Amino acid sequence: MNPLNLPQPYLLFLADVSDPRYAKTAQGLRDWVPEQCTGEWALPGNPLRLGLPELDPIEARARGARALVVGVAPVGGRIEPAWVPGLIAALEAGLDLISGMHTPLSGIPELAAAAERCGRRLIDVRIPPPDLPVASGRPRSGKRLLTVGTDCALGKKYTALALTRAFRARGVDADFRATGQTGILIAGSGIPVDAVKADFLAGAAELLSPAAHPDHWDVIEGQGALVHPGYAAVSLGLLQGSQPDVLVLCHAPDRTHVSGYGPGFPLPPVEEVIALNLAHARLRKPEARMAGVSLNTGGLDEARAALAMDRLGDRLGLPCADPVRGGERFERLVSACLAD
Repeated sequence: MNPLNLPQPYLLFLADVSDPRYAKTAQGLRDWVPEQCTGEWALPGNPLRLGLPELDPIEARARGARALVVGVAPVGGRIEPAWVPGLIAALEAGLDLISGMHTPLSGIPELAAAAERCGRRLIDVRIPPPDLPVASGRPRSGKRLLTVGTDCALGKKYTALALTRAFRARGVDADFRATGQTGILIAGSGIPVDAVKADFLAGAAELLSPAAHPDHWDVIEGQGALVHPGYAAVSLGLLQGSQPDVLVLCHAPDRTHVSGYGPGFPLPPVEEVIALNLAHARLRKPEARMAGVSLNTGGLDEARAALAMDRLGDRLGLPCADPVRGGERFERLVSACLAD
C-alpha cells in the first residue's frame, strides 16, 4: 500500500465526546505513536482526558504540532455542528485537519472555506482507494493472521499491533495491515474497509494483503464481529478476502451482550464464535486454525485478570493472553501463532 503523506506531529481533538469508548482514535495514537502526539484538546465542559498535555490549537502549533486529528468516533461517524468552530480555530492557528470520520471534512462548507482562506489541508483517511476489484478468491503466497472478535471495540487493533511487534522481535518478517481509521493513522497506510462498498470488501482485503514471500506475515486488523447485528458484513468480507492462515479471537470477559444493543442481543458462547469464524475461514483456506484468544482484561485487577485468562484458556485448550499486559501468557500466544 502506498504510504499517506500526513503532517505530524498531532494535536488530538476530543471534541465533546466524554465516553472513552468513542475516543479510540486518540487513545490508539497516544498508545502506539506517542512521539507524534503533541497534546490533547477537548471542548469546554468535556471531562475526558488522556493524560497528554492539554493544549489549545495556538499552543499546540507553538510546540510544533502540524495537524489536528479528530480523535473521536461516535456512532455514525459524523462531524457534529458543535465541533466546527473548534476545527476552524485549528485551521486559523496554522494546523491542517485530519479525520477518519464518515463525514468528509471537505463536505462541510464552513471548513472548506476556512481551509482555503488559511491555506491549510483537509485530509480524510476514511476514503477507500478508487477502482477496487471484486475478490478473485485465488490463493496467494505468504502467511496471514487476522484478528477476529466476539464484538466490536474490544482489542482487535491492539492485538494485531502487539503481535506484529512481537513477531518482529523474534526476527520474523511481518507487517501490520490497517483496516480502520486509527490503524491507518498509526501505520501510515491501509484501507478503511467499513467505507468500502459491500461488493468490493473481499477484494479490498486481497489488495491490502497481496502475494508475498512464503515466510512473510501480514497481521491484519479485524473489524466488527460475525455475530454483530450491525457490522457482521465487514467482518465477513475481511475474513473471506484476507484468507488467513491463523486467527486470533479477541474477547472481553465481562461482555455478555452486544455493545450498545442491550439485553435483547446476548453474545453467544466463545466456542460458537470460534467455530463460526473457522467455518468461514476454511472455505478459502482449509487448513486455517485458531491460535488462541486475546482477552481484554482492562477492567480487572492483576489477580482477577490472571484467573480470567487461565480459566478461559483451560476451557478452550488454547493460549489466552492480554497483549497489553504481555508476559509469559502473551509469549505463548505468539508462539502458537507462529507454530507450523
